[in-house]
Amino acid sequence: MQYNKILAVIEADSSQQKSLSRALEIARMNQASITAFLCIYDFSYEMTTMLSMDERENMRQAVVDDKTDWLKNLVAKTIGREFIDINVKIVWHNRPYESIIREVLENGYDLIVKGTQHHDTLESVIFTPTDWHIMRKAPVPVLLVKEHDWPIGGKIIAAINAGANDADHLSLNEQVTKHANSFGSLLASDVHLVNAYPSTPLNIVMTIPDFDPVTHQETVKEHHKLSLQTHGKEYQISTEFCHVAMGLPEDVIPGYASKLDAELVVLGTVGRQGISAALIGNTAEHVIDKLNCDVLAIKPDGFISPIKLS
Repeated sequence: MQYNKILAVIEADSSQQKSLSRALEIARMNQASITAFLCIYDFSYEMTTMLSMDERENMRQAVVDDKTDWLKNLVAKTIGREFIDINVKIVWHNRPYESIIREVLENGYDLIVKGTQHHDTLESVIFTPTDWHIMRKAPVPVLLVKEHDWPIGGKIIAAINAGANDADHLSLNEQVTKHANSFGSLLASDVHLVNAYPSTPLNIVMTIPDFDPVTHQETVKEHHKLSLQTHGKEYQISTEFCHVAMGLPEDVIPGYASKLDAELVVLGTVGRQGISAALIGNTAEHVIDKLNCDVLAIKPDGFISPIKLS
């Protein structure tokens, strides 16, 4: 996988630009170009009815120019004397996620990098609505940056659904593993495969006579274990780096990420939209919420963003 063109999403009210720092790390290893992208909007400028359309536009442009100068200075301080191709782009838009995805669609980026917000009081990461919208609707991989360092020789987790046998999930497993291996090569890190398998449903135990839950559970575990190892062998991943555990993915994957002190978890997300997203949610999103390391969210092949260019 090549990340030749990176969109680093800048947070105007943040003192730490984690997305820019992480994008620079990737660019150094991959000779990629970066666009530092900032979306700004102030509703009060739209409500100044006493001014003409041209006057309101001039006021907006003055804000954009001011933020452009600020961002150029920020980039200059961040890279110092290092020569890296970084462009700066400021847009005025009332939906940040939409402006980000439109920028990707218009200019063909390979990767979106965005920082997450740390909530000191709760000692956890807070994901904004913009984060969730980007993960669900962006047509390219989205790297959500937290506080964890990226050491050379660290560990990367590819979250795999080894029990699936349908074409869509198998294809997504391949994409997740390829991206994990790509970052593993960039960072000289070991790639680990992690898979969660379900426990035996209680209603089956209660309704089927002579049902042996222990034997059934061992059979399920062995199936997932062999499937995961077969998948790993295809991508030159050692069996000792293939991990299966009973439980929900949102518990198993963060558990292994903590145990291995992983710097990155790569997982697939189906990009569910509308009412189903609000009511059902997405397994990947539940996993992401519990991770304390960076997350790379991958869409399945053929995914089409609901954001359209006019």
